Amino acid sequence: MKKAKLLWVDLEMTGLSPEKDRILEVAAIATDFKFNQIAEYTAVVKVSEELIKKRMVGEFWEKNAESRDALMAQNADGKEVGKVEKELLKFVKKYFSKEVILAGNSIHQDRKFIDKEWSELSKTLHYRMLDVSAWKVYFEGALGKKFVKKEAHRALDDINGSIEELKWYLTFMK
Repeated sequence: MKKAKLLWVDLEMTGLSPEKDRILEVAAIATDFKFNQIAEYTAVVKVSEELIKKRMVGEFWEKNAESRDALMAQNADGKEVGKVEKELLKFVKKYFSKEVILAGNSIHQDRKFIDKEWSELSKTLHYRMLDVSAWKVYFEGALGKKFVKKEAHRALDDINGSIEELKWYLTFMK
């Protein structure tokens, strides 16, 4: 079996505070270094309705009401957080031979939630990460070049957008 090199992850959360917020949705795509997809995983994490109503408020959620409503609607069918972690561990074991390098946009933020909610998964991850947002900062700030992607705020769509974004930046290196 072909072994993956990058674990692209995107989480949708009730907010950005790992101490107060919780993971609602996760998507993972295992790729090689040429970004060829090897496998994908998605899951909905069940979160208390009370927490959702308390945390999913404010300007961001009002601006992204369609995504908020979809995340809230699917919550009833979600899995317990521990079950999702076990499935992700099984996914990693199946597709990765050694180093598991986390990749994504602003992946450090997702990593904070992984560390908090999925400590066993966190232990399998390499300390290095491939953060697409670092490329974004450089290309926009130094070169005035901007990649425009759809802001879906849904985990799988966001990962695919991040992969396409990094591919775009890499076209400037040829």
